Amino acid sequence: MVSMENIRPKPPNCLKCAHFKITWDPDFPRACEIFGFKGQSLPSQEVQRATGLPCPAYRLKEGLKQ
Repeated sequence: MVSMENIRPKPPNCLKCAHFKITWDPDFPRACEIFGFKGQSLPSQEVQRATGLPCPAYRLKEGLKQ
């Protein structure tokens, strides 16, 4: 039986977030304008890995649907 405490919600899709940016840096291609960091993985995955919670800054880009 799986405990509900061990199930983490899926992080939001950074590709649809207004704060997500692609950088010119091949070593750190993904960035978040709100948190001011760039890295190899999606920023929302880094936020969830560090805090255990979904990204609190996620905001859907204008014109997109969830």
